[in-house]
Amino acid sequence: MNLSLYVSNRLFFTKKGNNRYTKPILLIGTLAVTLSVTVMLLSIMITKGFKNQITEKIIGFGGDVVITSFVNNKSYESVPIKKNKSLIAELQSNENIVNVSSFATKAGVLKNENEILGVVLKGVSSNYMWDFFNKNMISGNTLTLSDSISSNKIIISEQVAKNLNLSVGEPIFMYFAQDPPRVRKFIINGIFSTALSDFDDLFVIGDIRQIQKLNSWQSSQVGGLEIKINDFKKLDEVANFVYNKTDFNLKSESIKERFPELFDWLELQNMNVFLIIILMAIVALVNMITVLIIIILEKVQLVGILKSMGLSNWNVRKIFLYQSIKIATVGIIFGNLLAFILAFLQKKFQFLKLDSSIYYMQHIPFDIDFISVLLINMGTIVICYLALIIPSSIITNMKLIDSIRFE
Repeated sequence: MNLSLYVSNRLFFTKKGNNRYTKPILLIGTLAVTLSVTVMLLSIMITKGFKNQITEKIIGFGGDVVITSFVNNKSYESVPIKKNKSLIAELQSNENIVNVSSFATKAGVLKNENEILGVVLKGVSSNYMWDFFNKNMISGNTLTLSDSISSNKIIISEQVAKNLNLSVGEPIFMYFAQDPPRVRKFIINGIFSTALSDFDDLFVIGDIRQIQKLNSWQSSQVGGLEIKINDFKKLDEVANFVYNKTDFNLKSESIKERFPELFDWLELQNMNVFLIIILMAIVALVNMITVLIIIILEKVQLVGILKSMGLSNWNVRKIFLYQSIKIATVGIIFGNLLAFILAFLQKKFQFLKLDSSIYYMQHIPFDIDFISVLLINMGTIVICYLALIIPSSIITNMKLIDSIRFE
């Protein structure tokens, strides 16, 4: 029979005896661990959700790695490059690359009877991957493009549709400032919304053949190549591979190099979460130490009696160690339950809203990273165990006569 465990159970869970402070303190300690674990887990989930969603949206508009002309300017008028079939074949041989598609961009002005709006027409090829836009369509459909026939259909964002009072199936004229000026009539095939306002307000997606005709390009000339990969963690590796395969007159850039401000902002969120986790760990540690000190002081006479009966310091300490483990276990279980319930409710009902013009999404995202969850739980167990060191030293240094006389 484990005497320390038996005494711990009788000491803290019996209705008899002097437990005036013990039970409320145990409840406070358990709540402190529960809330600390909940806050740490939610911080990890929210940050992971932010990073994944924003990264997915940026990649959806521009690919993981992009190859363009080395002399390409900062405007939205693409400088043509030759569509090199051997280069594309080499790129597609990489197991991390899932798609290589052609694109081109051209600035234009959309005009209806009453309004005008400056936009950028992004033309894509027939093998473009529409997964991202399929998930964000609110009306109509994405485009079905052909290698032989150009399409006059486009998809626009919800914001552009509202600004020009457009709906699916309606025609719209787009004007292009070139010599001579040109105009094209397009049909709205679908309307999307990504909440990434910097892109939604700007881009209109259509057929690359329209831009090739407007610029009098040959069919082998494109504005650039967009590369999609299957694992974002291998972005740097793939970016180096692409860089080594491109000619001196071509420029390859990863999504991180094209939008450094956004990714720097995302990395800053990691630092914020790290600080939150440290603060919550300190809160849990201080609360556990305080709880155990109060419990030990309330049970000083009992400690003296147990020592007088021949119980060793280590066995007495184990009584409070078992209690610390119980507090940690209950707190971790309820902390995980609360965090996962909140995450599930937010995913299902999306009741926590955000300003999309600031945060690039309309509601707080939650993504569960089970490795991070495991590490948080293991760290909490270690903290609760370390919290026993200071209070348990009181038991070791406690003199038998003084403890029995303590009131």
